[in-house]
This record gives sequence, C-alpha cells and structure tokens, in this order.
Amino acid sequence: MGHMIEVAKSGRAQCRSCRSAIGKGELRLGEETPNQFGDAGDMSYRWHHLKCAAGKIPDVLKAGLETWEGEVPDRAELDKLMAEAEAKKPPPYPHADRAPTGRARCLGCSEAIEKAALRVAVERDIERGMTTTKGAGYLHPACAAAYVESQGGTHDELVEQLRANSKLPPEDLDKVFAEV
Repeated sequence: MGHMIEVAKSGRAQCRSCRSAIGKGELRLGEETPNQFGDAGDMSYRWHHLKCAAGKIPDVLKAGLETWEGEVPDRAELDKLMAEAEAKKPPPYPHADRAPTGRARCLGCSEAIEKAALRVAVERDIERGMTTTKGAGYLHPACAAAYVESQGGTHDELVEQLRANSKLPPEDLDKVFAEV
C-alpha cells in the first residue's frame, strides 16, 4: 500500500512529529512502517500533519502526495517546506566538508580536527549498550585513504565518491584530493 494521505476519520490520532492531535477532517500523512506487535510482514501507519511531515520526512510526504488525487490546501507552502528540508539534509557518505566546530576527532589518528579545517565524513557504526546505530565519523583528508582501505574500500572508490557527494567549491575539493 505504501505511504498515503487521507482525511482523518476521528480526532484521536496524534502526529508523530509534533505530538499534538490531528483534528477530525484534517489531511494527514500515513507513514507505513512494520507493525511491531503483529506477525512478520504486517504493516501499520505513523500519522503526521502534512506541514510537520514536510519538515521532518519530505521524501515520505512527496511519495504520499504523488498518490493523493484530492486537493491539498497550502500546497505551495508544503513544497517550500519540503525544499528547505531537502537543502538542510547532509550529503550521502563519504563526503568532504569544512568542520563547523573543533570538537570532532579523527577516526584515523585520534587528533582533533580544527574548526573550519577540511575533513572527510564517513558512515560508521556507533555502539550504544546493546544496540548499534549508524552515524558520522570524521577524518583528516590525509588519514582518509588508509582508514577506508582498512574498512575494505579502495582509494579510487573514495575519490570517486567524494567527487560525487561533496558540496565544496572546486578549489577546496582539489585540496582534499591532494591530501587523500
């Protein structure tokens, strides 16, 4: 069935983004997710106000809007909110950027990465007690190739992915490639 938009049948559903009630008769987005209480393969919906979804899960809202055949009030505002949310989203890993703070430590050499210094961001596993999540890890450009190779990647793959995913100006990207 996928993600869907529908008119709220009652006023009992709560928005999963802002935690306030979705009023009866309002349009709402249903984000399809696995039902943790059902059998394997059972699905259920997490409900969101359309404006909340535009800021938090724009891809899901876009999929829901494609299937909705009715009129959507404030559609221009929703499109604007989705575009703003997409612009804030970080690029895929690995990518190169400038460090906004001086708090990050290099995964390769464990030294601090200075504020405004060029760095390479990679996806890594973060262990938290009994669970493991994904998150960003940062490297000095000079440490990046050795780290990626230790994780099973190659230098050429790293350079190709950095070129595709990074939003840096060309002169900064050239500096990263010189160090990698």
